[in-house]
Amino acid sequence: MFLQSVHLALRTIARNKLRSVLTLLGVIIGVAAVVALVTIGRGARERIRSELAGMGTHLIFVFAGMVPDPSSPSVVEAQPLTNEQFNGLAKILGARTTVAALAASRLRVSHGGRSISAPVTGVNQSYFALREWTLERGRLLSPLETASNASVCVIGSKVAKSLFGQENAIGARIRVGQIHCRVVGELAARGATFSGGQDTLVLLPLGLFQTRLSGKAYVDQILIGLHGDASIAPTKLRVMEEMRRLRRIGPARNDDFQVDDMTEYMHRASSVIDNVTALLSSIAAISLLVGGIGIMNIMLVSVSERTREIGIRMAIGARENDILVQFLTEASVLSLLGGLIGIGLGLTVAWAATVFMEISFVPDLKAIAFITAISIMIGMIFGLFPALRGARLDPIEALRHE
Repeated sequence: MFLQSVHLALRTIARNKLRSVLTLLGVIIGVAAVVALVTIGRGARERIRSELAGMGTHLIFVFAGMVPDPSSPSVVEAQPLTNEQFNGLAKILGARTTVAALAASRLRVSHGGRSISAPVTGVNQSYFALREWTLERGRLLSPLETASNASVCVIGSKVAKSLFGQENAIGARIRVGQIHCRVVGELAARGATFSGGQDTLVLLPLGLFQTRLSGKAYVDQILIGLHGDASIAPTKLRVMEEMRRLRRIGPARNDDFQVDDMTEYMHRASSVIDNVTALLSSIAAISLLVGGIGIMNIMLVSVSERTREIGIRMAIGARENDILVQFLTEASVLSLLGGLIGIGLGLTVAWAATVFMEISFVPDLKAIAFITAISIMIGMIFGLFPALRGARLDPIEALRHE
């Protein structure tokens, strides 16, 4: 009986192809949008997790925070971190950690008449031990160069291409802000990442950046890498206690700095993406309601057009339940077809978007199964009223209908 109802529903849909397609557009668009957004969001979350994990799961970040302004309801940026605070942390944390510092600014970088704006970052030698830099050619800064503030630098692949084209940049001198430095290394191309664009970086000694470019003994961030059996939680607590002492923060004052670890970054990033995906999917799901209303409308038209057919079926023995099941099946099949087409369209759009965005294509099978079930439910819910209307027709009146 059920298979016969499905077969009859498919025949009815096939007889009115254009009308059926137009009816399904709302369901198709809604399902496609939800599937595409969920898939893209899942891929973006996996990309972020992968990149953050690639930076090292045993990393702690220290940077200046925001503090309340007594003269206004707003908050102001706290005093930046200093070399003394960086050195103090490096001294107290000991051999089971690697402590690095960086300071950055966007400056003009030029060579031979070509000029670009690039993020210029001053780093100490320990910084290279915490980052997995891959070189295209040349080398990284040496300990002697970082210690003596030598005028040397390492550049990203996009910087090299913009300034040198196909020429080898190693050994050439470029202008960074108001100084000149010799290129000793070129980083391999990596593409845009959550942690920043490695391809557009210019790395040079921290001391050189502070004395010749910024003119201040400040650092923007302190990185702490843990080794061996060192654990995150007690190290973070120790860092916070030492930073309060170094920044002379009294017991009654709040911290004017932040201490985070990679796990927190992963959780925050995933939470933001999940919330945005859920919000956009909820908005897109409104199209499903519109599609459901369209199905109800077309089923009411179908009941009206097939009134005489319903009367004949009742006259030869069909019961109300048979008519009810028939129209519910037709509405459910119609909605399911829209859901399946929408899933295919959504996955296609998501695949194209992930290729363009350079993120993983990771379909969520549970979400696809759920949206398929929702499609069937929409057909049943919005097809119930037309089905009841058809099932409750008076057989005699239905047979007299023209």
